[in-house]
Amino acid sequence: MIRLELTPLETVEDAWSMLETAIGVEFGTLPPYLYAMFSIPPGENVAAANLIKSVLMQEMIHMCLACNILNALGGNVKLIPPTYPGPLPGDIGPIGEDALVINLLPLSEGAMKQGMNIEQPEEIPDYPFALGAEEGVPATGTIGQFYARLDAFLATLPASAWQQDRNQITDDQFFAGQLFAINDYADAHRAIDEIVSEGEGAKDSPLDFQEELAHYYRFGEVFYDRVLTRIPEPPGYQWGPERLGVDWDDVYPAIPDPCTHDFSNDPPAAQAAQAACNAAYTAMVDALQSAVTGGEGKLGVAVRAMFDLRLAAKVALHTPLADGTSVAGPAFVYTPIKGGARS
Repeated sequence: MIRLELTPLETVEDAWSMLETAIGVEFGTLPPYLYAMFSIPPGENVAAANLIKSVLMQEMIHMCLACNILNALGGNVKLIPPTYPGPLPGDIGPIGEDALVINLLPLSEGAMKQGMNIEQPEEIPDYPFALGAEEGVPATGTIGQFYARLDAFLATLPASAWQQDRNQITDDQFFAGQLFAINDYADAHRAIDEIVSEGEGAKDSPLDFQEELAHYYRFGEVFYDRVLTRIPEPPGYQWGPERLGVDWDDVYPAIPDPCTHDFSNDPPAAQAAQAACNAAYTAMVDALQSAVTGGEGKLGVAVRAMFDLRLAAKVALHTPLADGTSVAGPAFVYTPIKGGARS
């Protein structure tokens, strides 16, 4: 479970800092969710793949909305490609423990448990087989509590703090009906409500504002291999009895954390495949950076780059490493070209 520092907010600059952390957290979830999704062969574990993809796409929307809020307040977005394994920005980890280390894992119980840890709500309903809730302390909070503190501060800002139409990403490029401009507190409040609801669910419910399962429970369905089912008696839901149909063995033999792997000892084809993955990932990051700083049409470019990354990952996942059996999905290493967009 990640718990983020809940520092007091007194100035707009404090809000900038908090939003930078929020953007970093949303951005940092993309590679681990992509790695798990890419590791599923076409036509296999279809339900699990669809659930992971649905979370992934919403995380990108959440990141863009957080960027819109920061831009509307006069801040400047800088996407910092994370390193794996490593913590998410602002993550101090469970109470009394080190920061939660995020790994790149193929589809597995470990990958889904990691997703649940990231998305865990403030209170977990006592559904059969659900994990027990952890107590918090005033100095830290879940992602939902983190956003609640930010929202409360933004509500105190005068109208003059908001800049109209500054570097806003809207749904004219992608995510129709889901991305919108932030021009005042009402817009920001709506965005924060959607981010928290889709991630953790409504209070005392696993459903978000669209009456769909929040991210924590989508990962839970895969982890438990049980469909979360409404029941008439308290607590209102249970895991199963219907199974999702997960086969943990029906995945590519992808190594964990390929960013720590030394590809220089692998066949040239594996090295070339990984280089192509890094190039596609770099193009995606650069396009996202341009999109969140006012680049016209760059969100669509970033989404296309994500599809390019998937194609590159497919090649990598079919190319054996030196041991002749295992493969590596994309290492998500940012490799800017010298003199390029972000050298």
